[in-house]
Amino acid sequence: MKAIIADDELNLAHYLRDKLGRLWPELQVVAIAENGLAAAAAIAEHAPDVAFLDIRMPGATGLQVAEQLAVGTKVVFVTAYDQYALDAFERDAVDYLLKPVTDERLVRTIDKLRQSDRRSPDLAPLLQQLTQHLQGGAGVRHLRWIRASKRSADGEITQQIPVADVLYFQADDKYTCVFARDGADVAEWLIRVSLSELGEQLNVEDFAQIHRSVIVNLNAVAATRRDLSGKLYVRMRDSTRELPVARQYVHLFKQM
Repeated sequence: MKAIIADDELNLAHYLRDKLGRLWPELQVVAIAENGLAAAAAIAEHAPDVAFLDIRMPGATGLQVAEQLAVGTKVVFVTAYDQYALDAFERDAVDYLLKPVTDERLVRTIDKLRQSDRRSPDLAPLLQQLTQHLQGGAGVRHLRWIRASKRSADGEITQQIPVADVLYFQADDKYTCVFARDGADVAEWLIRVSLSELGEQLNVEDFAQIHRSVIVNLNAVAATRRDLSGKLYVRMRDSTRELPVARQYVHLFKQM
């Protein structure tokens, strides 16, 4: 059997991997992901039998990642103490591990996974309930890093990009283009996340949609310009490119 572990606290992810290696040696941990987007990519690449998902992660929560799991992948949520979540898991018979993970509790989870020949029950109602709970809590974290790729002469390069370095996002068919600072230059990267999904994970104090296909980093806007017809454009720092602003978003730049 194959598994992936997703946790933005790498020391805890390695801790769980080492425990699994000792208590379930025939299980192969094929990937460790540091955020929700990387977890989704690892699941798509490896099609694991089991996904150990931290509930609170940057990029996408474990709940959001679980919504995309294919039939045949069993989910085990890893969580810090939250009685609301634990009660919900107990009612819906979804397995979970409480941090820090103990040998005794992990053995029970392993036994359950070994004996089960199917995916965890329908998670949709539970995931919706817990997502609303997380969104209403003070502990919600916005996206801080993005794992994006681009092609080069040496093949495909994948890199962790700080969200603060992003100038803007632009929808492009099935992908979203990420235009981010790369030293003194601006590089273009690709991610397999829709612009609408991405917008839900960004801090609205820093990022704003200015067009149906563009979200900009407000901290990276250097200037605005109106053409002779009155259409508004924004110019990004470290870039000579101007981006058109749709009429419904013009109010965002009234003071510029």
